[in-house]
Amino acid sequence: MYVSHLSLIDFRSYAAADVELDPGPTAFVGRNGQGKTNLVEALGYVATLGSHRVATDTPLIRAGAERAIVRTRIVRGDRASTVELEITAGKANRARVNRGQPGRARDVLGILRTVLFAPEDLALVKGDPDGRRRFLDQLVVQLLPRAAGVVSDYERVVRQRSALLKSLRGVRRGGRAPDLSTLEVWDTKAAQLGAQILTMRLALVRALRPEVAAAYAQVSDADGHAELTYRSNVPEAEAAGAPDGPTPATPDGAADLEKALLDAMVQVRDQEVERGVSLVGPHRDDLVLTLGGLPAKGYASHGESWSFALALRLASYRLLGGTPQPPPADDVAGPAPDDVFWDPDQGTDADPVLVLDDVFAELDVRRRERLAELVAPARQVLVTAAVPEDVPAGLMGARFEVTPGQVRRVP
Repeated sequence: MYVSHLSLIDFRSYAAADVELDPGPTAFVGRNGQGKTNLVEALGYVATLGSHRVATDTPLIRAGAERAIVRTRIVRGDRASTVELEITAGKANRARVNRGQPGRARDVLGILRTVLFAPEDLALVKGDPDGRRRFLDQLVVQLLPRAAGVVSDYERVVRQRSALLKSLRGVRRGGRAPDLSTLEVWDTKAAQLGAQILTMRLALVRALRPEVAAAYAQVSDADGHAELTYRSNVPEAEAAGAPDGPTPATPDGAADLEKALLDAMVQVRDQEVERGVSLVGPHRDDLVLTLGGLPAKGYASHGESWSFALALRLASYRLLGGTPQPPPADDVAGPAPDDVFWDPDQGTDADPVLVLDDVFAELDVRRRERLAELVAPARQVLVTAAVPEDVPAGLMGARFEVTPGQVRRVP
C-alpha cells in the first residue's frame, strides 16, 4: 500500500497543495513551523478520521475558510482508490470514494492504513490514560473499521448518561428522591456498547503483547521485558487483561462483560449520582506499560521510554501489515484471536504507510540507526525533518522542500 497523490485545499496552513508521491522513502524538509507536519497529519486523518495533534477538527481548517478538503489517491496492489474528505467545523464531515456520491466520513476507514511516529508518542508512556485509550481505539478502528461506529456511539451514550446523572444529582440535592428508571435505560446501552469495546481492546492487547516485546528488544540495548496489561474498573475485564488471563473474544465473553458492566454500575450508583459522572466503563480504563516488572511511567529512563513508544508503533505496523510475531510457546492464555483483526495471509500489499514526523531529531544515534534499519523495507516511508542531516541516508529517497504554504520537489 502507498499514497501516490495528496491534494489539500484550506487544510491547516495550505490554501492549496498538490504532491505527487512515489513508493519507498520520501523526505519533507523545512524549518519548524513551515507546514511539514500538516502534510502527514492530513494522511493520518484519512486513515483514522483523527489528528495526532488536536482533539477536534476545527484547527484543521485554514483560518478564514469554511471547510477543508483532503484528497488522496491510494494504491493497494494493482488497484487505486481516490478518497476525498470534506471537513466542516460544527457539521458532519463528508466523504467521497472514487468520485461517487458523498457519504459518511467513516465509510472511508480501512482504505488507507498509516502508522505515525511522532514526538507526541512519548506521552503514550509518560502521559495520562486517555492517550493510551485513544491509541488502542485508533488501532482497533484501523484493524476493524466497523469499530468506529461502536466507539462513537459509546462516547455519545456516556455523554448523555453523565448529563442525566448531573440532573439527578440536582434533584437529590434539592431534597427529592431521583427517578432512576431512565438511568437504567442508559445503563443498558452503555453496557452493551462498552462490552463490545472491551472485547476488542482486550483482544488487541493480547495480539500486541508479543509484537511489543519483540520490537522493544530490537530498538533498545537495555535489559528488561516490555509488557502490556489492560487495567479495568470491572473485575472480569481486569482478569482478561492480564497476560495469563482468559480471552473474552467470543460471544459468551462479550455477554459476560456486559453483565459485569451492569453489575458494576449498580454497585456505584449512589457515587455516580452524587458526583454526576459515569464511573464505570472502558472510558475509565488504562493500558499499563511495564518494563522489567516495573511501571514504565515513573520508572523508565528517557531513553527507555522512547524505546517503549517506538515499540508500540512498530508493533502496530506489524499487526496492520498482517505479519504478526507468533505468540511465545509458553503462552498459557492460548493464541491471539487473530481472525478478529487481521488476515495473516493478506500479503505485503496491505502494509501500512509509515510516517516519521520529526522523530529522528528526538533520538540518540543508536536508536536513530536501528529505527531507520527496521522501517527501511516498508513499501512507503514518509519522513519530516528540519534539516537534511536529520534524515538517515537509507531514508533519503525523494525529497521535498517545504516553505510556508508551498511544497516543492527537489531535483
